[in-house]
Amino acid sequence: MLSPEEAAELKIRRQAEVRDRARIDAELDPEAEALRRRPPKTGVGVLDRCVAILGAVEDGSRSFTEIVAATGLTRPTAHRLIIGLEDHGLLVHVGSLGYALGPRLLSLATTAMRQLPLRELAHPALERLARTTGESAQLYVREGARRICIDAVESERELRTIVEVGAALPLDRGSAGKVFLGWSGTSEDERLLSRDRNRRLARQVATTRRRGWADSVGEREAGVASVSGPVFGPGGSLLAAVSVSGPASRLGQLRAKRYAPAVLEAAKEIERAVGR
Repeated sequence: MLSPEEAAELKIRRQAEVRDRARIDAELDPEAEALRRRPPKTGVGVLDRCVAILGAVEDGSRSFTEIVAATGLTRPTAHRLIIGLEDHGLLVHVGSLGYALGPRLLSLATTAMRQLPLRELAHPALERLARTTGESAQLYVREGARRICIDAVESERELRTIVEVGAALPLDRGSAGKVFLGWSGTSEDERLLSRDRNRRLARQVATTRRRGWADSVGEREAGVASVSGPVFGPGGSLLAAVSVSGPASRLGQLRAKRYAPAVLEAAKEIERAVGR
């Protein structure tokens, strides 16, 4: 039973959450993105502090001092919680880079993604895409600086590409990565694309935005090519990337345009299935 003071505090917190959610949904407030990424305050102090630490390293490794600064925790508290998160595999120390998200999170995320309704809703479209193109089809969602394959339908051809469900792949190689960089770009993505060594990638991402789909040949694995398109959710934000992949001899750069319409139609079919 809550005391009157606790009940009043809970009411104020809930009212603030409703206001923040309205600002996020409207997507008009300049602070909407910050609000979207801000962890909720549950009233369970240890949980909130642990989530704050995980949020501090969500976009990349941070040193202990940087985590303390980002979370506002005292150094003893931050140290104690970081050690506990390491013990559970939720954080990992990566030497001079500091602390990063741990492997247990990837396992949990993969399990959760396998259970998402998105996978079930999108599967018929993937099957049709694989059937009409004769190539393997995949569905990816973004997880931080990686893309995760949450569903795949293999080609029936003897020579085909295979991407395992749960595979975590980079964003800077492969057509699906360009889709995520093109439509769900973060400040870290912008920094990545602004580096001199990534000028070619930046041009490819710009082309992806302009024409509405991406292609790649031999970027992630020699001899493999792919074509990908964006899947948008009900709010207009990028939900996933749908792809076909196969040997470059069949799906090379000159042939990519032939596959793009089928990929984009599959993306639209998935969007209709999720209610966009």
